[in-house]
Amino acid sequence: MHRFGGPDVLGLEEVPTPAPTAGEVRVRVAAVIVARTKDVAARAGKPPFAPQITELPHVLGAEHAGVVDKVGPGVDPGLIGKPVAVSAVLSCDDCRACRAGREEACASFGLLGVHRPGSYAEYCTAPVSNVQPLPNGVGFVDAAAMAANGPVARAQLDAGDVGRDSTVLVVGAAGALGSTVAALAAHRGAHVIGVDRIEAKPGCLDALPLATALDGDSSDLDRQIRAAAGSWGIDCVVDNLGLPALWDAYRDSVADMGRIIVSGAVSHTPIPMYLLPFYLHSQSLIGVRTGNRQQIDAFWRDVAEGFRMPKTMVYGVSWEAVADAHRSVEGGTSLGQAVLLVGT
Repeated sequence: MHRFGGPDVLGLEEVPTPAPTAGEVRVRVAAVIVARTKDVAARAGKPPFAPQITELPHVLGAEHAGVVDKVGPGVDPGLIGKPVAVSAVLSCDDCRACRAGREEACASFGLLGVHRPGSYAEYCTAPVSNVQPLPNGVGFVDAAAMAANGPVARAQLDAGDVGRDSTVLVVGAAGALGSTVAALAAHRGAHVIGVDRIEAKPGCLDALPLATALDGDSSDLDRQIRAAAGSWGIDCVVDNLGLPALWDAYRDSVADMGRIIVSGAVSHTPIPMYLLPFYLHSQSLIGVRTGNRQQIDAFWRDVAEGFRMPKTMVYGVSWEAVADAHRSVEGGTSLGQAVLLVGT
């Protein structure tokens, strides 16, 4: 893109093929996700990431999957030819957060596709530490989707102390991240309640392993959440939307020792925050930026042990149709994770 604006600012052009530097690999990209914030909002010139794109023209594209075709100095040449998934998180490895294994809080945190050219391209370079060899049987489309959403979903569920028999409420469960959180929570043995706009998007939650599916537009959503939560209440809310009306609907159903996990806010409208319930009921509000390397590794172990996304929640789109994919995500009509099929 040569400027910020609507989806039509995205254009297909020839650019120089990047070369990996020391500690890097080059990946022949097969599939790359369409991210709501890192791609769609950034392309439109919106915060938080558009102001951090300092040079135009720019190539978007964060998490992706493909085959390593070249390595830089100091990298094992045995990686060449390996199918891999690639994380977008860039860290310095030297600040206080990085030394503590908290790369997601790095003082110079960066992202592929924001702070350097990304993977809406045939080739993309990345640090070798960002690369995960794919388990047998995992295709590129699923790998790209899981690379984008799996580590942060795992980080959210870890922060929420979600385990077997936990009651988890996932707000925006039909979205790319929400559907991953719901599926991974169920994989852990949790009782999962999903909320999304069922009447506006019929069948949007049908593919997910939910105990209860609720329409976020219901006038009595608060009552329905209380009924689904049972007498104890909700152990963990994962809210990636940050909408005041939904906050009001679930807030009183959070259990003693319950945790509210946030990793997004589509609305900039302030949420009414009363501190009294937090200390009276030993509750927590926790922000999760993304997954760190430990959580990335742990998530791919989940995949190796059998975790998969429901098939209908991940879908491929020809990369020539990128503008249409952006419109779908921007308009809120997409379900799950859109993935661009690069070069096909």
